[in-house]
Amino acid sequence: MTKQRSIPTALLTVALAFGAAGSAHAAGCMKGAVVGGVAGHYAGHHAVIGAVGGCIAGRHLAKQHAQQVAEQRQAAAVTSHPVR
Repeated sequence: MTKQRSIPTALLTVALAFGAAGSAHAAGCMKGAVVGGVAGHYAGHHAVIGAVGGCIAGRHLAKQHAQQVAEQRQAAAVTSHPVR
């Protein structure tokens, strides 16, 4: 397999592996993997390393976003239903 064919194949393999893990655990991972894979490819042909790093970063950001949304919902519930 040539190097030009191995990069898309590796990206597809990573995408399928994380897709099979379930959407609840992969929130942000797919988008991060795609962005990281492309960035890694253009930064010295390290697409797989970029995809893994992007997945980790995307998952972290998605987890932070979910936590912020939960805090906002909790704050909205407290202010809309005051304790008597």
